[in-house]
Amino acid sequence: MKRAVTALAAVFTLGAAPVTAPAFDLVIRNAEIYDGSGGAPFKGEVAVKADRIAYVGPHAPGQGAREIDAGGKALAPGFINMLSWANETLIADGRGLSDLKQGITLEVMGEGNSMGPINADMRAKAQNRQADIRYDVDWTTLGDYLSGMEKRGVSMNLASFIGAETTRVNVLGEDDVDPTPAQLDAMRALVRQAMEEGAMGVGSSIIYAPGSYAETPELAALATEAGKCGGMYISHMRSEGDRLIEAVDELIEISRLSGAPAEIYHLKAAGRSNWSKLDTAIAHIEAARAKGQRITADMYTYPAGSTGLDAAMPTWVQAGGVEQWIARLKDPATRAKVIAEMRAEKPAFENLLLHAGGEGTLLVGFKNPALKPLTGKTLAEVAKARGVSVQDAAIDLVIEDGTRVQVVYFLMSEPNVAKETALPWMSFGSDAGALAPEGVFLKSSTHPRAYGNVARLLGKYVREEKTLTLADAVRKLSAQPAHNLGLKDRGLIKTGYFADLVVFDPKTVADHGTFEKPQQFATGVSEVVVNGQLALAGGEPTDARPGRFVRGRGWTGWKDGGCRKSAADWSW
Repeated sequence: MKRAVTALAAVFTLGAAPVTAPAFDLVIRNAEIYDGSGGAPFKGEVAVKADRIAYVGPHAPGQGAREIDAGGKALAPGFINMLSWANETLIADGRGLSDLKQGITLEVMGEGNSMGPINADMRAKAQNRQADIRYDVDWTTLGDYLSGMEKRGVSMNLASFIGAETTRVNVLGEDDVDPTPAQLDAMRALVRQAMEEGAMGVGSSIIYAPGSYAETPELAALATEAGKCGGMYISHMRSEGDRLIEAVDELIEISRLSGAPAEIYHLKAAGRSNWSKLDTAIAHIEAARAKGQRITADMYTYPAGSTGLDAAMPTWVQAGGVEQWIARLKDPATRAKVIAEMRAEKPAFENLLLHAGGEGTLLVGFKNPALKPLTGKTLAEVAKARGVSVQDAAIDLVIEDGTRVQVVYFLMSEPNVAKETALPWMSFGSDAGALAPEGVFLKSSTHPRAYGNVARLLGKYVREEKTLTLADAVRKLSAQPAHNLGLKDRGLIKTGYFADLVVFDPKTVADHGTFEKPQQFATGVSEVVVNGQLALAGGEPTDARPGRFVRGRGWTGWKDGGCRKSAADWSW
């Protein structure tokens, strides 16, 4: 009997239609495709096989193991955050939800300070200076950190510049000193090493000590090394306010001397008395571009910035690091000198408090638990409650907290922000971490740009104010920054490219965070695909952590990688 049953089963098996595997791992159908080129969208489908895009067109030639009906929504390349501070927040939570829910698939870090290379002294200080987020510093080079994050598991891809400040501190420490020729060679060697590991270039932040101690020739030397390795120079310039034009000219000169392209971090005109300078700054950039220099910029889409109270005090008092800064502030004579300079009408340093005023300086981040109840108050409110000047209050808070204290400065005009979004060479960066309104992230507040920088662009400036088209916004969020960074096979919806994709509703995408309540997720993004895997589905994170270390052109692992004799040996 058993043999008969077996034979009968064989007959039915032979007569059944053969079972075939799906042609693709993922197919997204019924989409309005914005391919990143800036061209008109088209209705169609995108199919994914493994980590690459296998088909783009009207009808995918086969089924997917998983299928998504976009319902007519927009399908775009994954968005690139050109200025991310997710380096620590992703250690705490690899999902990076505030950015993932906006369609960001690549976090680019390294604004002046990078996670490597570090020496023993830097490691000890990094451990000691940690605030809400605590972790072991178990790496040495920048490549070690990025490779380790990929192994740890993150939702988004990661890339980084090597920080000019980090390079300086590694060799010179945190004092206001100039490098000897031998020390400068050592700094250049660190840049070269990071570039060969996959860094995107050199990033500086030169309003802050100790980065501000670097003079133009030093920065040009580091940028030259980056240019030899196919990378760029990117900078939070020496001034965004009183000396904005001079700072733009310095960046252009560093690019000229090094041969490397250059980008301005979060371009702005800070302070009401400087708002009229934006047109001149733009004109200087466009004049350099007309001469053949590749000068670009990125921005965040809000009229306020966020940094520390160190940007309210002269940099000389901060030499040697935060510990020496605080020790000096405790000396009455030094304190009196600092206050006098803070009140000067034309200070020699970038004094953001002078332009924002105490009423326009919002306190958002403390390390000391005793000060955390002050979160959400203005510096003026704290000064009044304590019966002191805003300058005294700022100094006292730094001493009491043991940190620079994170604040929001209201500095820019909305019309200028809107004008900048339309610039053809503009990209976008949040200048913030990738957070979630839960756990350790609730110990401090933040700037709403952490939760809404991209969504605000797509909702407020594209849909409502129409300062730029949706196709152009997508280009500036994907293909343009990918090209500026020299990325391989990313930034476009194109067959053979990595499958970094975002599905969103142009009619509803919006930011919801406010300066009073910043920790609110943006809405309108339903799916995010990173390296072919769904990291966000139906607006919610999946268990996948497909993010990778995305390497620059100088990485020695590329067939055509490694450094060359000069920047001129690369195509830009």
